[in-house]
Amino acid sequence: MSPVASPAGAGSDSPRAGTARPATRLRAIALQVALLLGAMAVSGLVVLATGRDPVAALGALVSGAFGSSYGILNVLTKTCPLLLTGLAVLIAFRTGFWNIGAEGQFIVGAIVAGWIGTWPGVPGVVHLPFLFAGAFVAGAAWCGIAAWLRVRRGALEVISTIMLNFVALYVLSWLVHGPLIQASGAQPIGDPLVPSATLPRVFGPGYTLHAGIFLALAAVAAGSLLLRVTETGFHLRVVGHNPGAARWAGIRVERTLFAAAILSGGIAAVAGATEVSGVLGRLFDRVSPGYGFTAIAVALLARLSPWGLVPAALFFGALEAGSSRMQQEADVSWVLVLVIQGVVIVASVATGRIARGFSQGYSPGYSPGEGKG
Repeated sequence: MSPVASPAGAGSDSPRAGTARPATRLRAIALQVALLLGAMAVSGLVVLATGRDPVAALGALVSGAFGSSYGILNVLTKTCPLLLTGLAVLIAFRTGFWNIGAEGQFIVGAIVAGWIGTWPGVPGVVHLPFLFAGAFVAGAAWCGIAAWLRVRRGALEVISTIMLNFVALYVLSWLVHGPLIQASGAQPIGDPLVPSATLPRVFGPGYTLHAGIFLALAAVAAGSLLLRVTETGFHLRVVGHNPGAARWAGIRVERTLFAAAILSGGIAAVAGATEVSGVLGRLFDRVSPGYGFTAIAVALLARLSPWGLVPAALFFGALEAGSSRMQQEADVSWVLVLVIQGVVIVASVATGRIARGFSQGYSPGYSPGEGKG
């Protein structure tokens, strides 16, 4: 039986979603909008409590994200890793595997990209595919450690994945201060990636948006198809809803959990490789601003629905992109963004039961007690 409470499958592609009525979906959407408005209201009160103007803070946040073409492209650039890490978390949660280690898997993927991407002489047509394949394998192996500990030793993956985050962070720090430090040794950063290992910019060198956004959208589409129309996806969802019933039906629960963890870790690592190849151009000590942790909020806000990741990731991408303008113009710390993320996570969990009550045939959230074998 599952050693922890499993998040049930959610969203428009849940097993019972076929019985959902349009009015039910509208209520669920309204609940999400109310959730976001509530998060912004609570954040406004926090700003007001610090003696700042919440209206000015919100205006600066929106202006920084959508006030110019640069801001919009910056939002899309930050949305890319959130789509991939959000999908990684979603697949794990839908299967009942609490992967809290997307941050560590992101870092592992970035390390591989920062290493393979500096190899000279690799044919351009295979360099990027090889880089992403290497990142996927590394992330899958990293998350596979936690999966093995759960399946074979009964260790809670919540603890093991969190601990692996710190291990990945310190391994990265050691590498950029030692084996992977740039040739000059002037700073603790990696060598720049060769041109054949960098993702092209969508609108040219002067813009931040890179081709990784198309990879992220394709991954979301593939994830939706996997969960909706394939036998493997059906097994993942059934194990997430009720591992006991899945085992009774002949589904190999442990193997399914392991497969979900492997897929989840690989996707999160690809996000890290995308960031290094498309944005940073080399390996840094602090390669992630916390995309792996934000991914949890993204997945919950999306109600564990793959296509729901798109607006959810855009929302958090806008928060990330606009936070610097908010700090400059309204004198409000970027920590407010963390407050908004925290409120969204708490509200998403708290409203899961409410959303479920709209209809017996629709399961937009996850129930903390559901899915125990």
